[in-house]
Amino acid sequence: MEAHQSPDRTPDGHFVVIKGRKWRATDPAVPEDVAARLRRHLMSARRAVRSATTAGDAQAERAARARVNRAKIALGERGTAWWEQSEAERRRRWEQGLESLDTEAQG
Repeated sequence: MEAHQSPDRTPDGHFVVIKGRKWRATDPAVPEDVAARLRRHLMSARRAVRSATTAGDAQAERAARARVNRAKIALGERGTAWWEQSEAERRRRWEQGLESLDTEAQG
């Protein structure tokens, strides 16, 4: 898959297929500006996991992995499947996730 191409999706739209493996798709109801902010938090957390692992800092690694998990949940890629949630539950999930990640990043 080229970097500029979107991954293939399953017919129901619930999963993307990358290199033959299915991954849960981001909730399509998440507004693009919010999804972009959540992806920035996700990538920052992934970089922090790499740094902590390289440094052998188990506590920092746990904290970074928790941030990765919060971002993935907010995007709908982990936790309760987004297609099983009401619109209100979906909105609450991404709003609370983004608020939590923004607050932690500030301070």
